[in-house]
Amino acid sequence: AELIGNFSRKGLDATDMVALSGAHTIGQAQCQNFRDRIYNETNIDSAFATQRQANCPRPTGSGDSNLAPLDTTTPNAFDNAYYSNLLSNKGLLHSDQVLFNGGSADNTVRNFASNAAAFSSAFTTAMVKMGNISPLTGTQGQIRLSCSKVNS
Repeated sequence: AELIGNFSRKGLDATDMVALSGAHTIGQAQCQNFRDRIYNETNIDSAFATQRQANCPRPTGSGDSNLAPLDTTTPNAFDNAYYSNLLSNKGLLHSDQVLFNGGSADNTVRNFASNAAAFSSAFTTAMVKMGNISPLTGTQGQIRLSCSKVNS
């Protein structure tokens, strides 16, 4: 609900949020960003978690920068396999798996998992909408030196 609210404040709806999350069909994440999920969360496929744990040791600081694909099915293809992974509780990041976790986005995830054209169309629409969001300028915003943290 909090994520949907954040997107809504920018003129994007829940379908846009789920569609834009589909960009995680390509790319990788560092162990430090998914360690808690693979060791502590219960809504994860156990074989998938074990596979990820092999390259992401439990102790914090150990293997933090080791990489894993966000989409293990087709990591180098922009397709709808990301959503099928969510249906199987194989979302690498917590923020991915919460899209399919008994909430309001479940039906959209199911639709995108079974209909590549629907995902492609929704992703295109959401990207155009996002591209029309006016950026913060001057002292109201900043270009981050590192995407994951505010400049100091």
